[in-house]
Amino acid sequence: MEGEPVNVNEFQELARQALPKIYYDYYSGGAEDEYTLKQNVEAFQGITIRPRILVDVSRIDLSTTVLGYQISVPILIAPSAKHKWAHPEGEVATARAAAVCDTIMILSYRSTCTIEEVASSCNAVRFFQCYVYKRRDISANLLQRAERCGYKAIVLTVDSPRLGRREKDIKNKMVNPQLKNFEGLISTRVSTDDGSNIEAFDANTAFDASLSWKDIGWLRSITNLPVLLKGVLTHEDAIKAVEVGVDGIIVSNHGARQLDYAPPTISVLEEVVSAVKGKIPVLFDGGIRRGTDVFKALALGAQAVLSCRLEGQQFTDLQPRENTG
Repeated sequence: MEGEPVNVNEFQELARQALPKIYYDYYSGGAEDEYTLKQNVEAFQGITIRPRILVDVSRIDLSTTVLGYQISVPILIAPSAKHKWAHPEGEVATARAAAVCDTIMILSYRSTCTIEEVASSCNAVRFFQCYVYKRRDISANLLQRAERCGYKAIVLTVDSPRLGRREKDIKNKMVNPQLKNFEGLISTRVSTDDGSNIEAFDANTAFDASLSWKDIGWLRSITNLPVLLKGVLTHEDAIKAVEVGVDGIIVSNHGARQLDYAPPTISVLEEVVSAVKGKIPVLFDGGIRRGTDVFKALALGAQAVLSCRLEGQQFTDLQPRENTG
């Protein structure tokens, strides 16, 4: 590639060249045939923009609010795991980049830096992403630590009763690093000779496959923080989310890493927004590569978008600039 990278796709190519294949495959891969992974991006290309002319755009304000917190642009950093595979400072570096850009980072439960390390790294608004385990004390411990450390909301991922079949990780015999947030709670050392160690880890820590709508009440009983559901793709589930009293929805198919042949998220955004009827905020996740993608998601009703994996690397080189009109 000649010259400096100028878009996310070019940063992705640099990442492919710089990272060990096993790490790049983990960051960039999806489930099974990766049909939904491709469609997450390609579905945006089927949406065109109808520009209106002779409108005063000399003063543009991209700021917005999410759960009452103001951010400079309608882009949050989505939860993604194992940042130290890409940078020695891991999620601490990501958190500092988000703070510089005056936006919100959602820390993954599988971060390679602890909840406390990220919280103490800089002064910024951040949310915490979690799952519910069969051992509810594990989930409670993580949520209470996040609340004590000043995280402002909980993002509950609800699309993973079982881990998706990520065949690149299986072929690479991916070995999971020790996850510091779990030290003292469970054994963080897992070894297996049969395929991906990532799969073995999640099986052994036991996501609660019985998780259902009634458990949202339990979650709200152990935290005072607002709760957003990440993984909503249908009108019916959006209505249920409003009925059980969550504080927001994230339209997401888990970056196409869970159920292959699930719909691309941009194709169902209007359906979810229509169901919610403005009662709670709707955020959008999946396939964002350009500013025009952000614009399309906002135009279809999202309050803001989430960006992560290779998409999120754009934040590390951003610096705040004055609006020159």
